[in-house]
Amino acid sequence: MGDWLVYLLRDIEKHLKKKEIAAARFGRDAVGDPRFVFDLRRGREPRQRTVDRVRNYLDSRP
Repeated sequence: MGDWLVYLLRDIEKHLKKKEIAAARFGRDAVGDPRFVFDLRRGREPRQRTVDRVRNYLDSRP
């Protein structure tokens, strides 16, 4: 797992805790995939386009 992926997952986990939302809800809302966070936790490496969508989602919901 690359450093960039560790940082992405860390930021997602912070968002989940801060907003008190489920991982499946985040994945569905951010990228249309309820398994997204679970798969990241297991080592999935998303495409750059997906990473960009997640970053945009996180940035739009401080």
